[in-house]
Amino acid sequence: MSDQQFFMNEDDDNDIDMTPMLDVVFIMLIFFIVTSTFVKEAGVDVTRPQADTAMAAEANSIQVGIDASNQVYMDKRQIDKRAIRANVERGLAESPGAAIIIVADRDSNTDTLIQVMDQARLAGAESISVASENN
Repeated sequence: MSDQQFFMNEDDDNDIDMTPMLDVVFIMLIFFIVTSTFVKEAGVDVTRPQADTAMAAEANSIQVGIDASNQVYMDKRQIDKRAIRANVERGLAESPGAAIIIVADRDSNTDTLIQVMDQARLAGAESISVASENN
């Protein structure tokens, strides 16, 4: 057997096995997907009132929006006022212990805000906040 034939056969066996690296990448991807938190926006643009005592909200929260015409929004869709409780219960089932943040427009009625807060409490929400702008 000549030296040239020996080296040619040796080069054919020098492949890099990528399988372990791909396994690690997929495991890391699954880890980051499972541990990430998603904030569900209310889905409506509102002009929030100003407040000097405004604080940052928790990452684990359910947002309910009220626009200037007193329409209620959750998950970027309009919902009926009678369905607020069911939607908040569903949100709390998905994220137990989540805080409810009501993003109410400055021109919305207090009556609508109170109805949303009341329905959220009846749904089992322990922490309810009203969003505002920080001065």
